[in-house]
This record gives sequence, C-alpha cells and structure tokens, in this order.
Amino acid sequence: MNHPKNSGPLAIGALARQTGLAVSAIRYYEEIGLIKPAARRDSGHRFYSEGAREVLTLIRHCRDFGFSIEETRELVSLSASEGRDCVEAREIAHVHLKAVRQKLLQLHTLETGLARFVQACTDQCAGGPAPQCAIFTELGSNTSKTLTPQPSQSGCCG
Repeated sequence: MNHPKNSGPLAIGALARQTGLAVSAIRYYEEIGLIKPAARRDSGHRFYSEGAREVLTLIRHCRDFGFSIEETRELVSLSASEGRDCVEAREIAHVHLKAVRQKLLQLHTLETGLARFVQACTDQCAGGPAPQCAIFTELGSNTSKTLTPQPSQSGCCG
C-alpha cells in the first residue's frame, strides 16, 4: 500500500488501517514507549505523523517475525540511529534466528512423537475402547518422558 509522504496528521483509526495494527496495539506501543506519544487535538483525540506510521509498520513486521518487545525496541532504536552500525541489527536477527531454529527442532521432535502416537493407535487399537488406546498407554508410561515415545508392544486391541 503506497502512502504519500507528508500526507498530514493521521487519526489513530487511519493509522491502524495503514499499518495493519489494531488501535489497541497502537495505544499499547505508545504506552510502553515503542513510539512517541501522539499529539492531541483540542478534543483530546490522538493524531500521528507520517514517521509514526513508518515506525509502527516496522514494529508490526518485527512482531510478525516473532521478535520480542525488547528486541523490537532495540531494532526501532537502531533504525533511527545514524551513528550505530547495522551489525547490531544483524546480531539481534542472528540471535533470534538461532532461537527460531531451536524451536523448529523442538517442534520436529514433538511432531515425531505425535506421529508415533497416531500410528500406534492406527496399528494397534483404532476402533477399540478409548480407555485402552495405545496413546493413553504411552502417555501414562513411566518410560514416556521424552517427546518421542515408542509405540507400546501390547496395544489396547492386541
């Protein structure tokens, strides 16, 4: 979406539409200091500059990528600091990338375990009484402490 430069002050609703953020999110980001406080009209309504739209768009994208509020705060600060090196932004992104990769490994392990549960039920007891399902056998087993449980040998219907 193209927005003309110097388009004048923006009401919070217009700013929300242009940035893809909820009005409540904009108020929150203002409250915690991620964006400068809005100017106020005599009526008390907030209005924002074009700069606020740009910063809020950056914040939304940071949050879409899963950066924490503090990481986002640092990235916003870096985006406005001519005297700082972009290596700082790269380091924040690199640390976040490592965390995302770790989560992906954990999710893969979880997926493997769940797939084994489903397969154990399919192979051993699907259609049998629910309390005797291989899934419950595995979940209740003392040896099922990892996220990659092995299907039981007996099953509920075997």
